[in-house]
Amino acid sequence: MTDLKKLLNKFLYPPIWVMLILTAVSAAALTLIFVNGLEEHPVAYAAYVVAFYTLSVLCLFFIFKFPAKYRAIKEKVYANKYGNRYMTDIEYRTRVSIYVSLTFNLLYIAVNVISAIVYHTAWFGLLAGYYFILAIIRLMLANYTGKNSMGERLIAEHRRSRACAVVLLTVNLSLSGVVLMMMYQNRGYEYSGILIYVMAAYTFYITVNAIVKLIRYRKYNSPVMMTTKVISLASALVSMLALETAMLSQFSGEADQVENFDKIMIGATGAGISIAVITMSVLTIRHANQEIKKEKLRRKTNNGKQ
Repeated sequence: MTDLKKLLNKFLYPPIWVMLILTAVSAAALTLIFVNGLEEHPVAYAAYVVAFYTLSVLCLFFIFKFPAKYRAIKEKVYANKYGNRYMTDIEYRTRVSIYVSLTFNLLYIAVNVISAIVYHTAWFGLLAGYYFILAIIRLMLANYTGKNSMGERLIAEHRRSRACAVVLLTVNLSLSGVVLMMMYQNRGYEYSGILIYVMAAYTFYITVNAIVKLIRYRKYNSPVMMTTKVISLASALVSMLALETAMLSQFSGEADQVENFDKIMIGATGAGISIAVITMSVLTIRHANQEIKKEKLRRKTNNGKQ
């Protein structure tokens, strides 16, 4: 009986490396099946069994095993000097996130520039322009945070925040080009099979996370910190647009009753995102101007009293 329990436990709770392999194999197999229309092929049923087993063990792992492993990992992170600083020092965490985001932006620029040259299309050029603008903003933030502490030089921070917001306004130029190519040249993103659901979950996560952090970071008296969250939200909204094009490509078709339904949806979403980016930029500029005036007036008043 003991051996049977051990065997059942190993079957229900395989090692993490086994679960990772099963997840990768299941995702690849299902993608190939759905892309090539092999849903009724005998091999597909074997893939369905493996995918069902993978999903079952993952659910069991996250329900019964993950909480304990998460606590153990968290303890190790806090025991590490750099991990502890990242978890407890909000300024250090913000600085790290800026550099990580900047690194990814530069990679995206390189990939899209190379793709534009290889495939001779303006689509990748527009995407490279979009990521280039975000990289400029993050480089401005990285340059400031690398030389100054956050929340100390408020006027300087508000000026840097205002400058970043002005640059963010220009992102609508590349965004408009991207939307127009999506509408009239059928450009966009495509995610095959189960990958579209993974990307949907990821996109909704980064969007909700960006909104939550934008609200949460208001309590910190640092304009630069707030600007990083505004940029993250703007980037997440554009990811929403990319997801929408992928979902329209995957699920829309002859069943749509409204003529030019895809164009209407993409145009409306693109306009909404553009308005949101403009609004965030203008509000940031306005707030920075007001706070700079208040800070200068406060300093002038204090100097007059002395």
